[in-house]
Amino acid sequence: MQPTRTRSSVALLAAVLAVMTVAGGLAGPLVATSSAAASDSASATTFDGVTTTTPDGPAAAMTDRTAVLESATASSAMAATQDSRPENPSTEDTVGYVEGYWYDDELAVDDQSNAVVDEDELDPVIYRAMARVETIRNVTFADEVAVDVVSRETYRQTNEERFANYTAAERLEQNVGYEALFTVDRETAASDATETVYGGAVKGYYDPATDEIVIVSENPETPELDELTLGHELVHALQDQRFNLSRLHGSTQDAELAVNGLAEGDASWVEREYEARCGSEWDCLSPSGGEQVGNFDVNWGIYFAVYQPYNDGPDYVDYLRKQGEGWSAVNAAYDHPPATTSAVIHPGSEREPTDVSVPDRSSDGWRQLTVDGEVANDTVGEAGMVAMFAADAMDGSQSSVISAGELFGSEEGSYDYDHSATDGWAGDKLVIYTTDEIDNESDPAAAGEAGYVWRTEWQSAGDSEEFLDGYRQLLDNHGAEAVDGHQDTFVIDDGGYAGAYYLEQNGTAATIVRAPSVAELSNVETGAAPEAAPIPGFSVTATVGAIAIALLGSATWFAVGRHRT
Repeated sequence: MQPTRTRSSVALLAAVLAVMTVAGGLAGPLVATSSAAASDSASATTFDGVTTTTPDGPAAAMTDRTAVLESATASSAMAATQDSRPENPSTEDTVGYVEGYWYDDELAVDDQSNAVVDEDELDPVIYRAMARVETIRNVTFADEVAVDVVSRETYRQTNEERFANYTAAERLEQNVGYEALFTVDRETAASDATETVYGGAVKGYYDPATDEIVIVSENPETPELDELTLGHELVHALQDQRFNLSRLHGSTQDAELAVNGLAEGDASWVEREYEARCGSEWDCLSPSGGEQVGNFDVNWGIYFAVYQPYNDGPDYVDYLRKQGEGWSAVNAAYDHPPATTSAVIHPGSEREPTDVSVPDRSSDGWRQLTVDGEVANDTVGEAGMVAMFAADAMDGSQSSVISAGELFGSEEGSYDYDHSATDGWAGDKLVIYTTDEIDNESDPAAAGEAGYVWRTEWQSAGDSEEFLDGYRQLLDNHGAEAVDGHQDTFVIDDGGYAGAYYLEQNGTAATIVRAPSVAELSNVETGAAPEAAPIPGFSVTATVGAIAIALLGSATWFAVGRHRT
C-alpha cells in the first residue's frame, strides 16, 4: 500500500480512499426516511445494508439482480468440487477447502438465533467463509486472514485519526474542493462531512497494511458477525494476495474511484453470489437485528460519489466476465484497471481521460494554491459530477438538478449514474486559487475567500452545453442571480456558497471560474466575466431604449429574444 497521499484539490476523498484502499463496506441507507425520496421516486423504499470495502451504499437489496449476475463458471466449479473432491485436499491447491473446512461444512454456530461468535468458534467460521469465496471466485487463498469484530463506537474511536492528520493548507484545499462541488458549504469542515460517511455507515473493511479484516457490529455488548460483510472483505484479502491491491491507486478522485470500480465491483459481484446461495445451499450467519446500521446522517453528495464503484462495479465486472472464460478477463484487468469512472459507468467504452490544462492566468495577488510543493488540482470525473448534481436529491426542502426519481435506478437498491448532463464527459481539471491572506487558513469559512478554475472537456459541443445548463440550474437552485453588464456571470449573495461565478463555453470545453466577488473573477482568471457587448451603433442607454421599442413592435422578436443568455 502506498503511504503517500494523492495530490488533489478534493484531496480528502482521494486520500482517504488511498489510505484505506478498500476502506469499509458501507451499509445501504434507509432512503424512505427522506421526504424527497419518498415523494419523488417509487423505488425509494428501504434498502438492506451492503458490505463493502470503501463506502457501500444502498446496494444490498439485490436479490433479483444476483440471479442475473450469477456465474456459470462458479457454479460449474462448485459442482466439480462436489463431485471429485481429492482424497488429500490442501489449502493452497484445492478450491473450496481451507484449513480443514469445506465450503459446505456444517458448523455449530449455524443453529444459533444470532450471529454472536465466540473466540473459539471464530476460526472455523472464517475458514469456511474463505472456502466459499474461493468456490465462487475460483481461486485459492495464499495465506490466512486475521479477522476482528468490533463495536461501532470502537471503530469510530480508532479511526478518528484518519480524518485529523491534515495540514492547514490541505484543509483549505479540501474545503474549497468540496465547496466547488456544492457538496460541503463553508459552515462545515470537509473532514467532518467525510467522517460522517465512514463513521456511520462502514460495516467492515480490509486493511492491506496489516492484512486484517475488521467487522463493525451495531451491538456493543455482544458484537455479531455478518457473514456477507465477512465474505466481501475476504474477497479484498484474496485480491491483495493474488493481485497486490497496493498497486491500485489513482492520482485523482476520478482515477481512485475508477480503480475501486474494479476492486469493489469484483467483491460486490462475489458478495451477491454468496448471498444468493445463503438460505438455499448454505447456512449463513446474519445479525439478529437484521441489516441495521449506525447513524446514517451522512453527507449525501460525498456518499453518492463514494458509492459509485459499488453500484456500477458489478456490472463492469460482469462485462469483463463476458469478454473471456470465467474470471480470466477480470484477473487480467488488475494489470490494466479502468482509468475513469466513465469507463465503469459505461462498460466497454474504455474512456481514457483527455488531458486538460489550466495555466495560471491570475493577477493582483492571486495565485494557484500549492500543497507540498505541488499545485492543488484534481479531476472530478463523471461520477463526481453526478454526485454534485444529485447532492440535494435527499433534501425535501431543496431542488436538485438530478432528482431522487432520476437518481434511483430501475432495479431496487441501485442508483443510476448515467445522465445526459454528465455522460459526455471527456476530462476535467479543477485548480484552487488563493491569496496571502488565506493561504494557511484551515477554517472552512476561509473557502469563501478562495477561488477556483474548473475546466472541463466533453465529447461534443452539445455535451458541454448540457453540462453548463445543468450547472446553471444548480446555481439557480442555490439562489444565484445573473449579473447585469457581464456575460454569463452570476452571484449568490448569501449562504454557504456565496460568491461570484463565471461560465464559459468554447466548443467542447466548458469552464467555470469562481471568486469571492465579480471584481475578483478576472484576477483569478484573466478574461473572466467580460462586460456584455453592446449592440453595434448604440450606447448602453440607447440599446435599452431600442430593445424596449422592439419589444413593443414585434412579438416575434420578443419570442426569440427572451431565450437569449
